[in-house]
Amino acid sequence: MTTHRSTPSERFDRNVQRRSAQVLKQRVLEQQRTEFEKALAWAAEQDAIERAAALIVSARRRHLLGYGKSLAYASMLATDLSAGLSGVQLIGDGSLRALDVLSDIRQGDLMVAVSMSRYRRETVEVAGAYARRGGDLVLITDADDTPLSHLATTSIVIGADSASYANSPTSVVLALHLLATLTIASSKGAGRRLRDRDALASELRIYAETDDRDQ
Repeated sequence: MTTHRSTPSERFDRNVQRRSAQVLKQRVLEQQRTEFEKALAWAAEQDAIERAAALIVSARRRHLLGYGKSLAYASMLATDLSAGLSGVQLIGDGSLRALDVLSDIRQGDLMVAVSMSRYRRETVEVAGAYARRGGDLVLITDADDTPLSHLATTSIVIGADSASYANSPTSVVLALHLLATLTIASSKGAGRRLRDRDALASELRIYAETDDRDQ
């Protein structure tokens, strides 16, 4: 599964400009239905997600990386993984500096880098340096020949085509959801960690109380 490497303005001119809202909505919905069906078929046939999950589970520390729009994907995956795994850290949101991570890579460390077209320079440089310094690299991307492909321990190559000006998140989110699910399912201590977090969330009253009674 690969993505046409066009810019947002090119996709706007090709897909969006001079189209009515109704026509555009139908085009996007039809394309998303096709994209989702392709993603389901791809996920059923490939074992890349299983390989990546096994690497993440066996890692000592897990660093998640993404810049630009990919930061949102990396953040979502980091949140889901940290619910059942310890040693999950997100780079790129300002709380953890790439320089600090790169200067302290140890045996058993792993990075999951999300790098989608048009491949942000920061992601390529930081993930490349991480791999060259001995860390394992799980790459989530949209083509087989991306700038980091030759350095990755394993790659999850997914499609993100769209009938809009922005590449579709549908296949990306599906792959990340599967990756988090398979990873947590393989972790021996995930159940205990999840229960402990639930108890702490209740104690700290993190979530707003809801009333499920009939109104």
